[in-house]
Amino acid sequence: MKQTRDDVRNVAIIAHVDHGKTTLVDELLKQSGVFRENQEVAERVMDSNDIERERGITILSKNTAVTYKNTKINIIDTPGHADFGGEVERVLKMVNGVILVVDAFEGSMPQTKFVLRKALELKLPVIVCINKIDRPEARPKEVIDEVLELLIDLDASEEQLDCPFIFASAKTGVASYEMDQEGTDMVPLFETILKYIPAPEGDPDAGTQVLISTIDYNEYVGRIGVGKVDNGSVKVNQEVVIVNHHEPDKMKKVKISKLYEFDGLEKVEVKEAGIGSIVAISGITDIRIGDTLCSPDNPAPIPFQKISEPTIAMHFIVNDSPLAGQEGKYVTSRHIRDRLFRELNTDVSLRVEETETTEAFKVSGRGELHLSVLIENMRREGYEFAVSKAEVLYKTDENGKKLEPMELVYIDVPEEFSGTVIEKLSQRKGELQSMGAASGGYTRLEFSIPSRGLIGYRGEFLTDTKGNGIMNASFNGYGPYKGDIQYRKQGSLIAFEAGEAITYGLYNAQERGTLFIGPGEKVYSGMVVGQNGRGEDIELNVCKKKQLTNTRSSSADEALRLTPPKVLSLEQALEFIDTDELLEVTPSSLRIRKKILDPTARKRAAMKQ
Repeated sequence: MKQTRDDVRNVAIIAHVDHGKTTLVDELLKQSGVFRENQEVAERVMDSNDIERERGITILSKNTAVTYKNTKINIIDTPGHADFGGEVERVLKMVNGVILVVDAFEGSMPQTKFVLRKALELKLPVIVCINKIDRPEARPKEVIDEVLELLIDLDASEEQLDCPFIFASAKTGVASYEMDQEGTDMVPLFETILKYIPAPEGDPDAGTQVLISTIDYNEYVGRIGVGKVDNGSVKVNQEVVIVNHHEPDKMKKVKISKLYEFDGLEKVEVKEAGIGSIVAISGITDIRIGDTLCSPDNPAPIPFQKISEPTIAMHFIVNDSPLAGQEGKYVTSRHIRDRLFRELNTDVSLRVEETETTEAFKVSGRGELHLSVLIENMRREGYEFAVSKAEVLYKTDENGKKLEPMELVYIDVPEEFSGTVIEKLSQRKGELQSMGAASGGYTRLEFSIPSRGLIGYRGEFLTDTKGNGIMNASFNGYGPYKGDIQYRKQGSLIAFEAGEAITYGLYNAQERGTLFIGPGEKVYSGMVVGQNGRGEDIELNVCKKKQLTNTRSSSADEALRLTPPKVLSLEQALEFIDTDELLEVTPSSLRIRKKILDPTARKRAAMKQ
């Protein structure tokens, strides 16, 4: 018999990037008494990873739980970036409803549509939380209309359209039922969760069924599977069978050695958990997302959508430059291999393949941001390696035609820049789908464009729009190959001598283009030291000293004025490199170099093409 468990609610928080999901969770934790009165609490406490804190984005979905009026509310904070969409899809299988957070000024954004569609397809009820209501330029009335239009566009059911609206300021920790009411605390949101989010249902007397929706990893206990108890109960030392909806042959007997539930930010050990509980299970070595843990007498897997395939790939290569091994702690192919395969423990959208050579690994992910976060993490851990330019992954259809991944791109730009953006994206095989007015004198453009057309475009886009443009992309399936795209109009400035860059040499080089390095930096033959103003590559000697004679004094050098170099960030460097170049990544440096360092060999290779 199915029963409802009234003392539990499972809810996910979904939203576009930067609309305040994580800050909202902070407030719910604070106001439910998770922290002591005098406890120091970091801002955005859920973003535990350094990169998440610095960039202000959520990458991995996180579980937490608060108790309100004797009801345990399990809350899952999800990422908003399309690159981490795989996380959102899986998490929604654990919950019975969602809180959609929308910025009171920005309104509904492309990513809002992406995450909301997933929730509606799973028939989940929605609570809409209009956040940042205290922003001076907030426009809650129009935002309500935008959200309702979006729900209608996405074919929401009558019940879903009849969703409650809550008006909040996560930053000040208040919420209210009406937009002109002054809130005092988060109680309206807690009450709405209890009222509108259904309690989990299941049969407590049936055999155990737990669907694993996310994987955590811990150095001490290994893989930890997180999922919801759909039927029956789960106990420590219980024997269960692992089955999987997409792998009918999979059947493996295992024993549950440790069982945890979430309480605030902690995992608390429990002996047993019943229907509707979100649990973490450790002690099963090769547990994977999508696995169902069942009683041995009735092994029935729970259906589960397949994880989205990667669309973009890079090669991670052992660093073989003349400066190799000087700055990194882990430099060998074995180190890099172990680290990449360890990443697969927690990141399901990632693929790592061995190549013909032991020195290189092909790593595929959901987008440039997805892979750059991995590169940045490895770099901070002391790894040294080189990466190639990102390439998209092609497919062929049944007629042998080449297909490539396509993206839908939504762009909000001030009116005067829209012409430049349309021209640039058209050159990159983008097709303008629609154009209309957005709020605040902005124009909204919608493009369909091959994924490779966006590689290396973000930096250019920010320059073209003087930093005022907003660009969001979401994967839109595979389409026919659109033809060749020329990525970079400018060539590279290449050093042809090893040594240390000197002011005199750099002064002569800067007339040719934009430099990436300053005086005193180590260079080697074949290293890219700047960008040429024209289309071809030029070789230069940046280590060139001035010949001193009686009439040439060394003090005259001091009068040479150098333009400050353009120091590229990791993303900018990944965007800049061309197909015949690599990016050398070490814990303290990023260097761009040609794949073939020797100038003669490089010319020979270019002639063969």
